[in-house]
Amino acid sequence: MPDPGTSAARVVALRSLLADVYSASVAVERWERLEPWAVARVRLRSAAAPPSVVVKWTEGGHVQARTAVWRLRTELAALQFLRDDVGVGLAPRLIAADVAAGHLVLEDLAPRTALDQLLRRDGAAAHGERLAAFAQARGELNAATAGRAEAYYARRARLGPVDRGDDRAGRFASYRDTGIEHAVALGAPLEGRAATELAAAVAELRAPGPFLALSNGDTEANNVLLHPSGPPDARLIDFEFAGYTHALTDAVCLHVPGPAWMSVGDPVATGLADHYRRALARGIPAAEDDRRYGFGLAAACVSWALIRLQRFALVGTRPPGHPSRPQLIATLEAAARTARTHRALPHLTAWVQRIAALLRERWPDADQDFTDPVRFPPYQPRR
Repeated sequence: MPDPGTSAARVVALRSLLADVYSASVAVERWERLEPWAVARVRLRSAAAPPSVVVKWTEGGHVQARTAVWRLRTELAALQFLRDDVGVGLAPRLIAADVAAGHLVLEDLAPRTALDQLLRRDGAAAHGERLAAFAQARGELNAATAGRAEAYYARRARLGPVDRGDDRAGRFASYRDTGIEHAVALGAPLEGRAATELAAAVAELRAPGPFLALSNGDTEANNVLLHPSGPPDARLIDFEFAGYTHALTDAVCLHVPGPAWMSVGDPVATGLADHYRRALARGIPAAEDDRRYGFGLAAACVSWALIRLQRFALVGTRPPGHPSRPQLIATLEAAARTARTHRALPHLTAWVQRIAALLRERWPDADQDFTDPVRFPPYQPRR
């Protein structure tokens, strides 16, 4: 039976939608909401339909309902584009859509599991093959979609207005200025050659040239599903914030910890960096140029670190020992380390390192060695 909290109208609409797709009656056996999202795994009974599907919807009356509609339309356009225009199977197959009702029906990718769950349960050492599949899938998505922005935006425009410039800039780009303001308040004003290099980094991200490619807009390990054993057969999910942007923003998660992690380790030593880059170069030959690749990656990593620095005011209110303190320092230092590895943006890197040093002085409890693989193994969760 459907979950008691499920709207009867939503169940009826789903049955009708699937009956049209499969030209057969479809019964909803169970509706399992995947909290806290507006997503459910739905068990079906039908001679023609699959035994289960995943349903995403927009919730009426929600404060962000207008944004939710925009996100659903973006995901619809991205999934149609990937299957019908690009012809890749890197994402779930779209089974049906009712834009007016705010429903998407997707292929159920079970028994695949979210990579972040595997990493939290077993640690990164147990899932090197799956991490490699994750890095490769990200590179394959970028490679397959490079040079095809017009086809994507033609699809997206048919569903409603979209701002290409906002897609290229990234949805958190405005936070970068707040991060810079916090750096000034800490005693690290952005000036001279560092300011010049940041302007060049931002210009690179806004005008990616051959590196312009589709991203799902949220590249963390929770948005890739793969088999927990055997061949990973990875699929990328959650394309609600999809858009064309600098491909190397998708590689940042391999080098710099995201919100869920204290550390992601050294992707060069583990080979994850090479898995991504080789896959990317198949569709973007410019990725083989060390200078150009290194500059773009450094720009993307430093930009992300500054975006995360906008949280400084909030983190500063938390008590000593709170994990958000060392995490912020680790994020800044990982971005700086990536730029140094690629010999890019030296003055900007020194400025980012200076910010991290000031935070270490301000928060003695967070003055730790985040490169220590024993204390901070790759993909150690932030508790």
